[in-house]
Amino acid sequence: MTDQTQTTPRQATEQAADRGFFGQPRVLANLFGVEMWERFSFYGMQGIVLLYLYYTASQGGLGMDEGTASAVIGAYGGLVYLSTIPGAWLADRVLGSERTLFYSACLIMVGHIALSVLPGYTGVIAGLLMVGIGSGGLKANATALVGTLYAEGDERRDAGFSLFYLGINLGALFGPLLTGLLQQEVGFHVGFAAAALGMFLGLVQYTIGRKQLPEAAHEVHNPLPASERGKFVALAVVAAAAIVALVLAGFVTAENLATWVIWATVVGAVALFLRIITSKKVSAVERGRVWAFVPMFLASTAFWSLYQQQFTVVTIYSDTRLNRDLFGWEMPVSWVQSVNPVFIIVLAGVFAALWTRLGPRQPSTPMKFALGTAIMGVAFLLFIPMAGGGAHSAPLLGLIGILLVFTIAELLLSPVGLSLATKLAPEAFRTQMVSLFFLSVALGSVLAGYLGKFYSADHEAAYFGVLGLISVAVGLVLAAFTKPIRRLMAGVH
Repeated sequence: MTDQTQTTPRQATEQAADRGFFGQPRVLANLFGVEMWERFSFYGMQGIVLLYLYYTASQGGLGMDEGTASAVIGAYGGLVYLSTIPGAWLADRVLGSERTLFYSACLIMVGHIALSVLPGYTGVIAGLLMVGIGSGGLKANATALVGTLYAEGDERRDAGFSLFYLGINLGALFGPLLTGLLQQEVGFHVGFAAAALGMFLGLVQYTIGRKQLPEAAHEVHNPLPASERGKFVALAVVAAAAIVALVLAGFVTAENLATWVIWATVVGAVALFLRIITSKKVSAVERGRVWAFVPMFLASTAFWSLYQQQFTVVTIYSDTRLNRDLFGWEMPVSWVQSVNPVFIIVLAGVFAALWTRLGPRQPSTPMKFALGTAIMGVAFLLFIPMAGGGAHSAPLLGLIGILLVFTIAELLLSPVGLSLATKLAPEAFRTQMVSLFFLSVALGSVLAGYLGKFYSADHEAAYFGVLGLISVAVGLVLAAFTKPIRRLMAGVH
């Protein structure tokens, strides 16, 4: 998906003159708000849904095995990023970014309502499917809409995206705080209802301001011909029917769902990579750059397979191993997930200033990926000194320190990942290369759930140690091959 629509001189002048939101276009406040409330609802729900799956009936949960519950949440995380691909396709070929975002937000809200009102596994299946697909569609288009607010060469663009990123982290900060407190004091379904209310508030404010978005936000860049629509509708129906048939026949179960999603993601990534690398539209230089992306894809997958365990293993760890006593009051489990957004808000500006100050002396993108992956491994190794102490023995400050290391690793890899995909992309495959990066996040997210099946308090030192060392090794190997990778990148830093 692209935001490189042509802007007339008059439109450029009007956009530059609009500084009603902290020096940015007024309508940025609308996108800031809908993204903030969407992240509030997303992380608010994600902060408690794993607990809902494995808590016993007497605790208000469904009593699922911990490992299976972790795998289900990992598969859901993969679904979110897989859904960015059809979300981008719908925007580019059928609806445009603005309408795709609106309908995706509606689907997210309905999903949260399903979780809050439908009992048992019915609510879980319906809710996670709708929230996952909707979040992918919204994630794929919100960033593109921000891009339409600025004319080419507008120097406010980077600051505008930084402000938008702040909205993301504000939502991620406050969502788990409220839903976790409600879950602990009242019950799971009230917590899910709070997530639904947050998305409803985001939809209301977005609906009020959506007409102020520029014309470029409504454009369909590559319209699907009417003659081809029936073919794609039929393909979607067949795919949905096949999935339903596999579930009803017992081939797809909660226990093996993560495995199915892993293979689907791997097949999709390989097919997409081969499509790009074998295309006659790709020049020799562009083909070399695509090959350079492969080791970064693998490092990104390794990174996200550990980082996304914040929502699987680290949640279980916080519930069973962490001392959450605060002056005689037990802190909700989900509050741990608000630690990372605080560090992001504090450190994102520091990293941005550091890279600006270093200029051409800053580490290359492959080296940033290597550092991020290795430091993520170090974060897992830091769990080992707290191992073996029994239930609720791990100090809260210890886990906060580990999550600080998580954040440092994230800031080295995550912000540059999408940028790298666009810089290495062949001219004819810009959207597909971004999709390829999202597939690395999807694969890592599913692996984060799948790996959680092997976690137990009795063997946590081995679990964190093995995964930590593997991630450090991946980072070191990538660092060792930085020079040949940079040669393939052909001038891209």
